[in-house]
Amino acid sequence: MNVFGKSNVAEFLGDFVVYRNLIPMDKRLPTLSQLRSKLNLPANQIPRKHELSYAQVIVELLQEARQLDGTKAQIKRLVFIGDTRMSDGGAFDNICQAAGWEGIIFIGSENSQPFEFESVQTAGGQSMVLSNRWSALNESEDYNLRRYCAVRGFPIDESTAVIVDLDKTAIGARGRNSHVIDQARVEAVRQTVESLLGEVFNLQSFLDSYNQLNHPEFHPFTADNQDYLAYICLILGSGLYDTEKVIQEVRGKRLLNFRQFIDQVETHKAQLAPSLQAIHEAIYANVCAGDPTPFKAFRYNEYQNTVHRMGFLPDSTPLNVLLRDEIVITHEVRALALDWKQQGALLFGLSDKPDEASVPTEELAHQGYQPLHRTVTHVVGMPK
Repeated sequence: MNVFGKSNVAEFLGDFVVYRNLIPMDKRLPTLSQLRSKLNLPANQIPRKHELSYAQVIVELLQEARQLDGTKAQIKRLVFIGDTRMSDGGAFDNICQAAGWEGIIFIGSENSQPFEFESVQTAGGQSMVLSNRWSALNESEDYNLRRYCAVRGFPIDESTAVIVDLDKTAIGARGRNSHVIDQARVEAVRQTVESLLGEVFNLQSFLDSYNQLNHPEFHPFTADNQDYLAYICLILGSGLYDTEKVIQEVRGKRLLNFRQFIDQVETHKAQLAPSLQAIHEAIYANVCAGDPTPFKAFRYNEYQNTVHRMGFLPDSTPLNVLLRDEIVITHEVRALALDWKQQGALLFGLSDKPDEASVPTEELAHQGYQPLHRTVTHVVGMPK
């Protein structure tokens, strides 16, 4: 594995990127509000990645992006490069279904087990490749995505769209460098909760609550939503509820979901300190409004913790330290994307990370901060 200098994701995606709120970073593309009437989407709701309406929005954006780059060819095929079989695979199937495209999806990760390269069918009948090496994208492996496409008569040209997942794929590759993304998020939760609780904050109690409730067993309660989990940890840290009691309530099916929890806090908010009452009321209002990212202070902290872990180490830093401490670009993804872009394919980036955790506030932007896809960092991976 080598270091290939520095770059940013915009090198191969430009601003053809959307984060969770489906706000195109390229302002020439239509906004979600402009697409609502065309697609008959309900007002004031942001489609989520697993929903067919999300796929419909992405198809429209891809077709608009294809026209913007001056190419007259219509998209007929889709390649999706991601890291999560269920989430990325479901979105991929929905996009292919919504557009009527043929598709291939690559789901990558990395571990120390012998090399694997498995071809399966998705639920929608499309082709899926699973591999435990990111190098399986390129010719550094005998079995690789480039050859897979060629053997199947799946050309990469102006009629092909290539979607690249950002988090834990283009940056912080799953199994290789993804832990640094997780560290940034956990540190943001800790900073946010500690700043709001002040002297009553107990680090060990916080870590115990966070680590227990972040387990898949509790996803029905937390909805696997980090905003919800951060809020729950804040309330538990305040002493309003006991962690073990909440866990027993969830396991006993007496506490079924996050909305039930925050509704209970609303009825007892007078017992909170005035500063916590204020933050609770702001989050509660966002939840009632259907905002999937209700804990804004946490997400703003997550953005800073993430961007400060990108490109900050000297070029002379040993490879193992880079992978341990810095969020780096996945060279294999970058190399494939640049080659396929040269062949005429349309490159487009998707991220389910909230915009508040991905794009700087106006104040930070004035200080020179960039969205994550434009932030420069080191490039690490296997050569072709």
